[in-house]
Parts: sequence; structure tokens; C-alpha cells
Amino acid sequence: MQSRTLGRTGRTVSPVGLGTWQFGGDWGPVSEQDANAVMDASVEAGVTLFDTADVYGDGRSEQLIGAWRASNPDVPLTIATKMGRRADQEPSNYVAANFREWVDRSRSNLRQDTLDLVQLHCPPTPVFEDDAVYDALDALVTDGSIAAYGVSVETADQALTAIARPGVASVQIILNAFRLKPLDRVLPAAREAGVGILARVPLASGLLSGKYTPDTEFPEQDHRNYNRHGEAFDQGETFSGVDFEDGVRAAQAFAASLPEGVSVPQAAIAWVIAQDGVTAAIPGARNPDQARSNAEAGSLPEIDGLDRTVHDLYDEWFRATVHDRW
Repeated sequence: MQSRTLGRTGRTVSPVGLGTWQFGGDWGPVSEQDANAVMDASVEAGVTLFDTADVYGDGRSEQLIGAWRASNPDVPLTIATKMGRRADQEPSNYVAANFREWVDRSRSNLRQDTLDLVQLHCPPTPVFEDDAVYDALDALVTDGSIAAYGVSVETADQALTAIARPGVASVQIILNAFRLKPLDRVLPAAREAGVGILARVPLASGLLSGKYTPDTEFPEQDHRNYNRHGEAFDQGETFSGVDFEDGVRAAQAFAASLPEGVSVPQAAIAWVIAQDGVTAAIPGARNPDQARSNAEAGSLPEIDGLDRTVHDLYDEWFRATVHDRW
């Protein structure tokens, strides 16, 4: 895979990274052995970016990555983590003292003196507009606790607010074939400002794996079961907020449009990273085969007609229900 510059961090990363929410257990149990195998396979396939968060398994994901990193110190790797979702989602919690506590915990979990990239983890909207928040983050850069900071957002408007801030290095946002709104304004603004874009949920929580039917069931502890309608956190994080059965049918049409030999998830990831302004997509993987397959999307040749197919399916199935929500 060719490398890309991750916005204002100045670091180069692979266009396909590894998302590690699944290491925390919110997609069903993942053993330490399996997590290590996924990280091994990802790096062997050319991945140089891992994305995690302090809330994934209440630190378990960070700890697994930190232990793996300690055993592989010479591997070129950027580790992006996120902070803020372990606290009550009140703007008053996003203050310097808490940032210090959260960052120090992540530094311990990841076994890093200086964190490569710390992202505010989908905080309440007023946080994005608070000068004191950015002053506190700047102070953490100045004292060497973090090398750079960014934000993870739920909405395009939050992303645009953050991009306007000179210290924001990157924005993480949901972008996939079933969530196209970031193409309208977010990606152009990020390109203009030199801000990196990390596209999360690139497979729409597995809808774009091509494996599901309307009758597919998920484990009780899997957010695709307990958060399908936004019961635990923002609905947009689960299946990108689309109706599950509509998503299955649209994914089947997406699959039928692909040439022989190209898998549904590879095409979905390849489409995301082909969008002008996207630095990297960060799909998760539960086993080494998935990790290798995802990484291969980073070198997939252009698929004729894929972009038109994506827009046509979005207009048919999703624009009316999701475009204005996020």
C-alpha cells in the first residue's frame, strides 16, 4: 500500500488501517490470542495505523495494543486513540484536569510516553465550540504528553467546526457507501485546511461484508443487537443508522454490481479510500483472514462504475432517511 500523510500530524500512514473497537468485546468476545493474530496479520499486510479508544473494553483494547507494541518495537506504526466517552457526556467534563487524567491512563495502557494522536471521542456539540478545550489540548502537545490531537464526530457540522481550528490534525467521521454526507462539505473543507480524514465504520457495521441476510442475529453483547435503534449510544454508529433490512438488500445489490474476484468488503473499502480527502479507512477485523482481506483493498485496481453504483444505491435506499440526520 502507498502511504498518505495524516493531516497536520505530518505522519505517514497506510490508507487502510485497523479499527480495534472489537478488541473491547462490543462485537462479541475476542481473545488476546485472536487480537494479537489480527494485529500480526494487519502489519504483515502493510497496515501502519491502529485506531483505538480508552472506552473500548474500558481500556482493554488499548492494553492489548500496548502489549503487542512492546513486543514489536521496531514496527513502524501510528496508534490513534480517543478519549472522553468513559465520562458522563456533559460539556463540563471536557476540561484540562480530566484531559490530563484520561491521557495519562491511555499512556499507561498503550505504554507510550507520548501518544501519537488523541481524538476527542464524539463529545457533546458545545465541546467543539469551546476555546478552553483547544487550549487544554494544545497544552498537552506542548508538554509532550501527546504529539497531536484530533476529533471523532457524529455529524458533518461538528466536523466543520473542528476543521476550522488550527490545532486540529484530523477528523474521524463515519463514511461508507451507505453514508455519503461527508462528501458534500466535510471532505472539501478538510482538503483545503490540510486536515486528515479517518473514515470509520467503512463497512457499515458489517452490512457491507456481504454476509448478512434479513434473518441474521447477533450476540446479546454485540452493539448490532443492543444499539440497533440507538438505545445505548448514537444510532448512527450501528449500521450507519440505516434500517437493517434495507441495508441488507442494498448490500446485495452492491455485491451484484461487482466484477468476479472482488469481494464486497474490499470494494466497499476501496471506494472509501478513493474519495479525495480521505486519509485512511479503519475497518475492524476479528480474525487474520479478515485483516488481510481488508488490507488488500489498499491496492485494489479501480472498479469501473463503482462510484456511480454507490451513489445510485444511496439515492434509492438511504438519502431520504439518513442524509439530514448526521
